[in-house]
Amino acid sequence: MPMRATSRSRCFHYCLAIAAALCALGLLILGCGPSTSAQTELFDSSIVHELTVTFSQEDYDAMIETYKTSREKDWIEAAVTIDDQTYENVGIRLKGNSSIQGLLGGGRAGGQTQVSSADEPEGLPWLIRLDKNVDGQNHQGIVDLVVRSNNSKTALNEAVSLELLEAAGLASQDAIAVRFSVNGGEAVLRLVTEHPDDVWMTENLGYTGALYKAESTGDYSYRGTDPEAYDEVFDQEAGKDNTDLTPLIEFLDFINNADDATFNSELPERLDIDSFATYLAMEELLGNFDDIEGPGNNSYLFYDPGGGIFTVVPWDHNLAFGGFGEGGGGGAIRGGGAGGAGGTATRPGGAPPVQPARPMDDAGAGGLPDRGAAPGEDTGQNVGPRGKSNVLVERFRANPEFAELYDQQLEELKAKLYESGAAAGILGEWVTLLKTQAVDLVDPATVESEAAKIAAYAQ
Repeated sequence: MPMRATSRSRCFHYCLAIAAALCALGLLILGCGPSTSAQTELFDSSIVHELTVTFSQEDYDAMIETYKTSREKDWIEAAVTIDDQTYENVGIRLKGNSSIQGLLGGGRAGGQTQVSSADEPEGLPWLIRLDKNVDGQNHQGIVDLVVRSNNSKTALNEAVSLELLEAAGLASQDAIAVRFSVNGGEAVLRLVTEHPDDVWMTENLGYTGALYKAESTGDYSYRGTDPEAYDEVFDQEAGKDNTDLTPLIEFLDFINNADDATFNSELPERLDIDSFATYLAMEELLGNFDDIEGPGNNSYLFYDPGGGIFTVVPWDHNLAFGGFGEGGGGGAIRGGGAGGAGGTATRPGGAPPVQPARPMDDAGAGGLPDRGAAPGEDTGQNVGPRGKSNVLVERFRANPEFAELYDQQLEELKAKLYESGAAAGILGEWVTLLKTQAVDLVDPATVESEAAKIAAYAQ
Protein backbone atom coordinates (compact mmCIF):
# COMPACT_ATOMS: atom_id res chain seq x y z
CA MET A 1 0.00 0.00 0.00
CA PRO A 2 1.65 3.28 -1.02
CA MET A 3 1.92 5.78 1.80
CA ARG A 4 -0.44 8.72 1.51
CA ALA A 5 1.26 12.06 0.99
CA THR A 6 -0.22 13.88 3.98
CA SER A 7 0.65 17.29 5.37
CA ARG A 8 2.16 15.45 8.34
CA SER A 9 4.60 13.68 6.00
CA ARG A 10 5.80 16.97 4.61
CA CYS A 11 5.86 18.63 8.03
CA PHE A 12 7.75 15.74 9.57
CA HIS A 13 10.60 15.85 7.06
CA TYR A 14 10.74 19.64 7.24
CA CYS A 15 10.96 19.52 11.04
CA LEU A 16 13.67 16.88 10.85
CA ALA A 17 15.74 19.18 8.70
CA ILE A 18 15.33 22.04 11.16
CA ALA A 19 16.11 19.78 14.13
CA ALA A 20 19.25 18.51 12.43
CA ALA A 21 20.45 22.05 11.83
CA LEU A 22 19.78 23.05 15.41
CA CYS A 23 21.61 19.98 16.67
CA ALA A 24 24.62 20.88 14.59
CA LEU A 25 24.62 24.33 16.16
CA GLY A 26 24.09 22.92 19.65
CA LEU A 27 20.98 24.97 20.08
CA LEU A 28 18.39 22.27 20.73
CA ILE A 29 17.73 22.78 24.41
CA LEU A 30 16.26 19.36 25.14
CA GLY A 31 19.22 17.60 23.61
CA CYS A 32 19.65 15.72 20.35
CA GLY A 33 19.20 11.98 20.49
CA PRO A 34 20.10 9.52 17.79
CA SER A 35 19.24 10.59 14.26
CA THR A 36 15.61 9.91 13.35
CA SER A 37 16.18 10.01 9.61
CA ALA A 38 16.07 6.23 9.42
CA GLN A 39 13.00 5.86 11.64
CA THR A 40 9.80 4.44 10.29
CA GLU A 41 7.37 7.29 9.87
CA LEU A 42 4.54 6.75 12.32
CA PHE A 43 1.63 7.23 9.95
CA ASP A 44 3.14 5.28 7.08
CA SER A 45 0.09 3.13 6.36
CA SER A 46 1.98 0.80 4.03
CA ILE A 47 3.26 -1.30 6.93
CA VAL A 48 1.90 -2.92 10.10
CA HIS A 49 3.52 -1.07 12.99
CA GLU A 50 4.51 -2.30 16.46
CA LEU A 51 2.98 -0.79 19.61
CA THR A 52 3.65 -2.24 23.04
CA VAL A 53 2.48 -0.95 26.41
CA THR A 54 3.69 -1.89 29.89
CA PHE A 55 2.09 -0.72 33.11
CA SER A 56 1.64 -1.79 36.72
CA GLN A 57 -1.10 -4.37 37.24
CA GLU A 58 -1.98 -2.64 40.50
CA ASP A 59 -2.42 0.70 38.73
CA TYR A 60 -4.49 -0.97 36.02
CA ASP A 61 -6.78 -2.72 38.50
CA ALA A 62 -7.33 0.54 40.37
CA MET A 63 -8.14 2.34 37.10
CA ILE A 64 -10.71 -0.30 36.16
CA GLU A 65 -12.30 -0.15 39.61
CA THR A 66 -12.55 3.63 39.43
CA TYR A 67 -14.30 3.40 36.09
CA LYS A 68 -16.74 0.80 37.39
CA THR A 69 -17.70 2.86 40.43
CA SER A 70 -17.62 6.42 39.09
CA ARG A 71 -17.30 6.19 35.28
CA GLU A 72 -14.18 8.32 35.61
CA LYS A 73 -11.30 7.47 33.28
CA ASP A 74 -8.15 7.85 35.34
CA TRP A 75 -4.69 8.20 33.82
CA ILE A 76 -2.00 5.70 34.75
CA GLU A 77 1.70 5.66 33.90
CA ALA A 78 3.11 3.32 31.29
CA ALA A 79 6.17 2.60 29.19
CA VAL A 80 5.28 2.68 25.50
CA THR A 81 7.30 1.41 22.57
CA ILE A 82 6.36 2.65 19.12
CA ASP A 83 8.17 0.59 16.51
CA ASP A 84 11.76 0.79 17.87
CA GLN A 85 11.37 3.88 20.11
CA THR A 86 10.58 3.49 23.84
CA TYR A 87 9.11 6.25 26.01
CA GLU A 88 8.83 6.21 29.81
CA ASN A 89 6.29 7.90 32.10
CA VAL A 90 3.64 8.01 29.40
CA GLY A 91 0.03 8.69 30.32
CA ILE A 92 -2.59 6.16 29.24
CA ARG A 93 -6.30 5.92 29.97
CA LEU A 94 -9.47 4.28 28.72
CA LYS A 95 -11.23 5.99 25.85
CA GLY A 96 -14.78 5.52 24.65
CA ASN A 97 -18.27 5.06 26.02
CA SER A 98 -20.40 2.24 24.62
CA SER A 99 -17.20 0.46 23.55
CA ILE A 100 -16.23 -0.09 27.19
CA GLN A 101 -19.65 -0.86 28.66
CA GLY A 102 -18.55 -4.47 28.90
CA LEU A 103 -16.38 -3.39 31.83
CA LEU A 104 -19.60 -2.64 33.68
CA GLY A 105 -20.97 -6.12 33.24
CA GLY A 106 -21.91 -6.46 29.57
CA GLY A 107 -25.03 -5.31 27.76
CA ARG A 108 -25.76 -3.76 24.43
CA ALA A 109 -25.28 -0.24 23.15
CA GLY A 110 -26.48 1.03 19.82
CA GLY A 111 -27.53 -2.49 18.90
CA GLN A 112 -24.00 -3.80 19.35
CA THR A 113 -22.97 -6.45 21.87
CA GLN A 114 -20.23 -5.17 24.14
CA VAL A 115 -17.38 -7.63 24.62
CA SER A 116 -14.78 -5.45 26.36
CA SER A 117 -13.17 -7.20 29.29
CA ALA A 118 -10.75 -6.07 31.97
CA ASP A 119 -9.03 -9.44 31.55
CA GLU A 120 -8.06 -8.46 28.00
CA PRO A 121 -6.48 -5.00 28.13
CA GLU A 122 -5.09 -5.54 24.63
CA GLY A 123 -8.67 -5.39 23.37
CA LEU A 124 -9.71 -2.15 25.10
CA PRO A 125 -9.76 1.31 23.50
CA TRP A 126 -6.99 3.57 24.79
CA LEU A 127 -5.79 7.14 24.64
CA ILE A 128 -2.00 7.35 24.88
CA ARG A 129 -0.47 10.74 25.77
CA LEU A 130 3.29 10.83 25.50
CA ASP A 131 3.69 14.23 27.16
CA LYS A 132 1.20 13.66 29.98
CA ASN A 133 3.98 13.40 32.58
CA VAL A 134 7.05 14.51 30.62
CA ASP A 135 6.90 17.98 29.08
CA GLY A 136 7.80 17.97 25.42
CA GLN A 137 7.93 14.19 25.03
CA ASN A 138 6.70 13.25 21.57
CA HIS A 139 7.15 10.79 18.75
CA GLN A 140 7.93 12.60 15.50
CA GLY A 141 5.90 15.55 16.74
CA ILE A 142 2.96 13.38 17.84
CA VAL A 143 1.89 13.43 21.49
CA ASP A 144 -1.49 11.65 21.36
CA LEU A 145 -2.45 8.28 19.87
CA VAL A 146 -5.83 6.58 19.94
CA VAL A 147 -6.07 2.78 19.98
CA ARG A 148 -9.51 2.33 18.47
CA SER A 149 -12.19 -0.22 19.28
CA ASN A 150 -14.13 -2.02 16.58
CA ASN A 151 -16.74 -4.78 16.30
CA SER A 152 -14.83 -6.38 13.44
CA LYS A 153 -11.58 -8.35 13.46
CA THR A 154 -9.88 -6.09 10.94
CA ALA A 155 -11.20 -2.53 11.55
CA LEU A 156 -11.25 -2.21 7.75
CA ASN A 157 -14.51 -0.30 7.93
CA GLU A 158 -12.98 2.56 9.92
CA ALA A 159 -9.67 2.54 8.07
CA VAL A 160 -11.42 2.86 4.71
CA SER A 161 -13.88 5.45 6.05
CA LEU A 162 -11.12 7.75 7.26
CA GLU A 163 -9.43 7.75 3.87
CA LEU A 164 -12.71 8.36 2.08
CA LEU A 165 -13.50 11.30 4.35
CA GLU A 166 -10.14 12.80 3.47
CA ALA A 167 -10.75 12.17 -0.23
CA ALA A 168 -14.04 14.06 0.12
CA GLY A 169 -12.11 17.09 1.38
CA LEU A 170 -13.04 16.78 5.05
CA ALA A 171 -10.66 16.94 8.00
CA SER A 172 -9.91 13.32 8.86
CA GLN A 173 -7.46 11.34 10.96
CA ASP A 174 -4.53 9.32 9.66
CA ALA A 175 -4.74 5.65 10.63
CA ILE A 176 -2.36 2.71 10.77
CA ALA A 177 -2.63 -1.00 11.49
CA VAL A 178 -0.57 -2.02 14.53
CA ARG A 179 0.57 -5.17 16.25
CA PHE A 180 -0.55 -4.21 19.78
CA SER A 181 0.43 -5.93 23.02
CA VAL A 182 0.12 -5.16 26.73
CA ASN A 183 2.48 -6.28 29.51
CA GLY A 184 4.17 -8.85 27.31
CA GLY A 185 0.94 -10.56 26.31
CA GLU A 186 -0.05 -11.88 22.92
CA ALA A 187 -0.18 -9.26 20.19
CA VAL A 188 -3.47 -8.42 18.48
CA LEU A 189 -4.34 -6.40 15.41
CA ARG A 190 -5.58 -2.90 16.25
CA LEU A 191 -6.21 0.31 14.36
CA VAL A 192 -4.42 3.37 15.73
CA THR A 193 -5.40 6.89 14.69
CA GLU A 194 -4.47 10.46 15.32
CA HIS A 195 -6.25 12.21 18.15
CA PRO A 196 -7.90 15.56 17.39
CA ASP A 197 -5.65 17.65 19.64
CA ASP A 198 -3.73 20.91 19.17
CA VAL A 199 -1.19 19.28 16.83
CA TRP A 200 -3.92 17.76 14.68
CA MET A 201 -5.98 20.96 14.67
CA THR A 202 -3.02 23.06 13.59
CA GLU A 203 -2.20 20.78 10.65
CA ASN A 204 -5.75 20.23 9.46
CA LEU A 205 -7.77 23.29 10.40
CA GLY A 206 -5.59 26.12 11.70
CA TYR A 207 -3.69 27.02 14.84
CA THR A 208 -5.71 30.09 15.85
CA GLY A 209 -9.03 28.29 16.32
CA ALA A 210 -10.65 26.05 18.88
CA LEU A 211 -11.86 22.45 18.73
CA TYR A 212 -14.82 21.24 20.78
CA LYS A 213 -15.80 17.58 21.16
CA ALA A 214 -19.48 16.66 21.55
CA GLU A 215 -19.87 14.27 24.46
CA SER A 216 -22.13 11.23 24.32
CA THR A 217 -23.88 12.50 27.45
CA GLY A 218 -24.97 15.69 25.72
CA ASP A 219 -26.50 17.15 22.59
CA TYR A 220 -26.51 20.42 20.64
CA SER A 221 -29.02 22.13 22.93
CA TYR A 222 -28.56 25.61 24.40
CA ARG A 223 -28.17 25.54 28.18
CA GLY A 224 -27.61 29.17 29.01
CA THR A 225 -24.47 31.27 29.29
CA ASP A 226 -22.83 29.47 32.21
CA PRO A 227 -19.89 27.40 30.87
CA GLU A 228 -20.32 24.88 33.70
CA ALA A 229 -23.70 23.91 32.22
CA TYR A 230 -21.79 22.35 29.32
CA ASP A 231 -19.40 20.20 31.35
CA GLU A 232 -21.12 16.97 30.26
CA VAL A 233 -22.03 18.29 26.82
CA PHE A 234 -18.88 19.58 25.10
CA ASP A 235 -15.20 19.33 25.96
CA GLN A 236 -12.68 21.77 24.52
CA GLU A 237 -9.94 19.56 23.08
CA ALA A 238 -7.71 22.17 21.45
CA GLY A 239 -7.13 25.90 21.18
CA LYS A 240 -7.55 26.66 24.88
CA ASP A 241 -4.96 29.43 24.58
CA ASN A 242 -7.01 31.02 21.81
CA THR A 243 -10.51 31.15 23.28
CA ASP A 244 -12.92 29.43 25.66
CA LEU A 245 -16.46 28.07 25.34
CA THR A 246 -17.97 31.49 24.55
CA PRO A 247 -18.07 31.09 20.74
CA LEU A 248 -19.59 27.62 21.09
CA ILE A 249 -22.28 28.79 23.51
CA GLU A 250 -23.19 31.66 21.18
CA PHE A 251 -23.43 29.24 18.26
CA LEU A 252 -25.68 26.87 20.22
CA ASP A 253 -27.89 29.81 21.20
CA PHE A 254 -28.24 30.72 17.53
CA ILE A 255 -29.06 27.27 16.14
CA ASN A 256 -31.60 26.63 18.90
CA ASN A 257 -33.27 30.00 19.32
CA ALA A 258 -33.04 31.93 16.05
CA ASP A 259 -36.34 32.14 14.17
CA ASP A 260 -36.48 30.35 10.83
CA ALA A 261 -35.87 33.44 8.71
CA THR A 262 -32.82 34.43 10.76
CA PHE A 263 -31.50 30.89 10.87
CA ASN A 264 -31.77 30.43 7.11
CA SER A 265 -30.21 33.79 6.24
CA GLU A 266 -27.42 33.81 8.82
CA LEU A 267 -26.36 30.16 9.02
CA PRO A 268 -23.87 30.52 6.12
CA GLU A 269 -22.21 33.29 8.13
CA ARG A 270 -21.81 31.02 11.14
CA LEU A 271 -21.33 27.52 9.66
CA ASP A 272 -19.38 26.18 6.69
CA ILE A 273 -22.51 24.87 4.99
CA ASP A 274 -20.67 23.33 2.03
CA SER A 275 -18.52 21.30 4.40
CA PHE A 276 -21.56 20.37 6.49
CA ALA A 277 -23.48 19.15 3.44
CA THR A 278 -20.41 17.11 2.49
CA TYR A 279 -20.22 15.72 6.03
CA LEU A 280 -23.88 14.62 6.04
CA ALA A 281 -23.56 13.08 2.57
CA MET A 282 -20.41 11.18 3.55
CA GLU A 283 -21.97 9.78 6.72
CA GLU A 284 -24.82 8.48 4.55
CA LEU A 285 -22.47 7.00 1.97
CA LEU A 286 -20.40 5.36 4.71
CA GLY A 287 -23.46 3.78 6.29
CA ASN A 288 -22.52 5.30 9.64
CA PHE A 289 -25.53 5.65 11.94
CA ASP A 290 -23.37 6.74 14.90
CA ASP A 291 -22.63 10.25 13.70
CA ILE A 292 -23.74 13.73 14.79
CA GLU A 293 -27.34 12.50 15.23
CA GLY A 294 -26.48 9.01 16.38
CA PRO A 295 -26.60 7.60 19.90
CA GLY A 296 -22.94 8.45 20.48
CA ASN A 297 -23.34 12.09 19.37
CA ASN A 298 -19.98 11.66 17.61
CA SER A 299 -18.66 14.91 16.19
CA TYR A 300 -16.33 17.82 16.79
CA LEU A 301 -16.94 21.50 16.17
CA PHE A 302 -14.05 23.65 14.96
CA TYR A 303 -14.27 27.42 15.43
CA ASP A 304 -12.29 29.72 13.14
CA PRO A 305 -12.10 33.14 14.80
CA GLY A 306 -10.98 34.76 11.55
CA GLY A 307 -14.38 34.47 9.94
CA GLY A 308 -16.39 33.45 12.98
CA ILE A 309 -17.27 30.22 11.18
CA PHE A 310 -17.87 26.77 12.68
CA THR A 311 -17.10 23.50 10.89
CA VAL A 312 -18.46 20.09 11.85
CA VAL A 313 -15.58 17.61 12.01
CA PRO A 314 -16.13 13.84 11.56
CA TRP A 315 -15.12 11.48 14.35
CA ASP A 316 -15.54 7.81 15.33
CA HIS A 317 -16.28 5.52 12.38
CA ASN A 318 -15.95 2.11 13.96
CA LEU A 319 -19.61 1.44 13.09
CA ALA A 320 -19.32 2.61 9.47
CA PHE A 321 -20.45 0.40 6.60
CA GLY A 322 -23.16 -1.11 8.74
CA GLY A 323 -20.94 -1.74 11.72
CA PHE A 324 -20.81 -5.45 10.83
CA GLY A 325 -23.70 -6.02 13.25
CA GLU A 326 -27.44 -6.46 13.10
CA GLY A 327 -28.05 -3.11 14.72
CA GLY A 328 -25.57 -1.13 12.65
CA GLY A 329 -25.87 1.08 9.69
CA GLY A 330 -28.15 3.72 8.37
CA GLY A 331 -27.22 2.22 5.02
CA ALA A 332 -24.92 3.68 2.42
CA ILE A 333 -26.37 4.64 -0.89
CA ARG A 334 -26.47 2.09 -3.64
CA GLY A 335 -28.32 3.08 -6.77
CA GLY A 336 -30.60 6.08 -6.31
CA GLY A 337 -30.03 9.10 -4.11
CA ALA A 338 -31.32 9.70 -0.64
CA GLY A 339 -34.26 11.68 -1.86
CA GLY A 340 -33.34 14.96 -0.22
CA ALA A 341 -34.20 16.00 3.26
CA GLY A 342 -36.95 13.47 3.61
CA GLY A 343 -35.36 10.67 1.59
CA THR A 344 -34.44 7.21 2.78
CA ALA A 345 -31.12 5.57 2.05
CA THR A 346 -31.03 1.98 0.90
CA ARG A 347 -28.70 -0.85 1.72
CA PRO A 348 -27.32 -3.34 -0.79
CA GLY A 349 -30.12 -5.08 -2.65
CA GLY A 350 -32.53 -2.18 -2.15
CA ALA A 351 -33.49 -3.15 1.39
CA PRO A 352 -34.42 -0.32 3.76
CA PRO A 353 -31.80 0.71 6.28
CA VAL A 354 -31.59 -1.24 9.51
CA GLN A 355 -31.97 1.12 12.42
CA PRO A 356 -30.00 0.55 15.62
CA ALA A 357 -31.70 -0.91 18.62
CA ARG A 358 -31.96 1.42 21.58
CA PRO A 359 -29.67 0.73 24.51
CA MET A 360 -30.90 -1.64 27.20
CA ASP A 361 -31.43 -0.20 30.64
CA ASP A 362 -33.43 -0.57 33.82
CA ALA A 363 -36.67 0.06 31.95
CA GLY A 364 -36.12 -2.99 29.76
CA ALA A 365 -35.73 -3.34 26.02
CA GLY A 366 -36.25 -0.19 24.03
CA GLY A 367 -37.31 2.08 26.86
CA LEU A 368 -35.65 4.62 29.12
CA PRO A 369 -37.25 5.52 32.43
CA ASP A 370 -39.28 8.72 32.22
CA ARG A 371 -37.67 10.62 35.06
CA GLY A 372 -38.20 14.11 33.69
CA ALA A 373 -35.42 16.46 32.69
CA ALA A 374 -33.93 19.74 33.66
CA PRO A 375 -33.99 22.45 30.96
CA GLY A 376 -31.72 21.37 28.15
CA GLU A 377 -30.95 18.02 29.71
CA ASP A 378 -30.69 15.02 27.41
CA THR A 379 -32.52 12.02 28.85
CA GLY A 380 -31.93 9.83 25.82
CA GLN A 381 -35.60 10.02 24.82
CA ASN A 382 -35.04 12.60 22.09
CA VAL A 383 -34.41 9.90 19.53
CA GLY A 384 -34.30 10.59 15.80
CA PRO A 385 -33.91 8.29 12.79
CA ARG A 386 -30.27 7.61 13.64
CA GLY A 387 -30.72 7.28 17.39
CA LYS A 388 -30.61 10.86 18.67
CA SER A 389 -32.05 13.98 17.07
CA ASN A 390 -29.81 16.98 16.40
CA VAL A 391 -31.24 20.46 16.08
CA LEU A 392 -28.58 21.59 13.60
CA VAL A 393 -29.24 18.65 11.29
CA GLU A 394 -33.01 19.03 11.54
CA ARG A 395 -33.04 22.74 10.77
CA PHE A 396 -30.44 22.37 8.01
CA ARG A 397 -32.47 19.67 6.25
CA ALA A 398 -35.67 21.69 6.62
CA ASN A 399 -34.25 24.43 4.40
CA PRO A 400 -34.87 23.55 0.71
CA GLU A 401 -31.67 25.24 -0.48
CA PHE A 402 -29.51 23.45 2.10
CA ALA A 403 -31.28 20.17 1.37
CA GLU A 404 -30.56 20.63 -2.34
CA LEU A 405 -26.90 21.24 -1.52
CA TYR A 406 -26.87 17.96 0.41
CA ASP A 407 -28.45 16.09 -2.51
CA GLN A 408 -25.88 17.54 -4.88
CA GLN A 409 -22.99 16.55 -2.64
CA LEU A 410 -24.44 13.07 -2.24
CA GLU A 411 -24.55 12.41 -5.96
CA GLU A 412 -21.17 13.98 -6.68
CA LEU A 413 -19.42 12.08 -3.91
CA LYS A 414 -21.06 8.81 -4.85
CA ALA A 415 -19.69 9.23 -8.37
CA LYS A 416 -16.28 10.44 -7.22
CA LEU A 417 -15.65 7.81 -4.57
CA TYR A 418 -17.76 4.77 -5.41
CA GLU A 419 -18.60 4.73 -9.10
CA SER A 420 -15.04 5.78 -10.00
CA GLY A 421 -13.59 2.78 -8.16
CA ALA A 422 -11.65 4.98 -5.71
CA ALA A 423 -13.21 3.32 -2.67
CA ALA A 424 -12.52 -0.13 -4.07
CA GLY A 425 -8.89 0.86 -4.59
CA ILE A 426 -8.49 2.06 -1.00
CA LEU A 427 -10.12 -1.09 0.32
CA GLY A 428 -7.88 -3.24 -1.88
CA GLU A 429 -4.73 -1.63 -0.49
CA TRP A 430 -5.77 -2.29 3.11
CA VAL A 431 -6.73 -5.87 2.27
CA THR A 432 -3.34 -6.46 0.65
CA LEU A 433 -1.57 -5.01 3.68
CA LEU A 434 -3.36 -7.29 6.14
CA LYS A 435 -3.08 -10.40 3.98
CA THR A 436 0.66 -9.94 3.50
CA GLN A 437 1.84 -8.46 6.81
CA ALA A 438 -0.71 -9.49 9.44
CA VAL A 439 -1.43 -13.16 8.72
CA ASP A 440 -0.29 -14.03 12.24
CA LEU A 441 -2.93 -11.67 13.66
CA VAL A 442 -5.98 -12.21 11.48
CA ASP A 443 -6.98 -15.02 9.15
CA PRO A 444 -6.91 -14.01 5.45
CA ALA A 445 -10.38 -15.52 5.03
CA THR A 446 -11.67 -13.12 7.71
CA VAL A 447 -10.05 -10.22 5.89
CA GLU A 448 -11.77 -11.23 2.66
CA SER A 449 -15.13 -11.73 4.40
CA GLU A 450 -15.11 -8.34 6.14
CA ALA A 451 -13.84 -6.60 3.03
CA ALA A 452 -16.72 -8.10 1.04
CA LYS A 453 -19.24 -6.43 3.38
CA ILE A 454 -17.63 -3.06 2.74
CA ALA A 455 -17.46 -3.66 -1.00
CA ALA A 456 -21.19 -4.37 -1.05
CA TYR A 457 -21.85 -0.85 0.23
CA ALA A 458 -19.42 0.78 -2.18
CA GLN A 459 -20.79 -0.67 -5.42
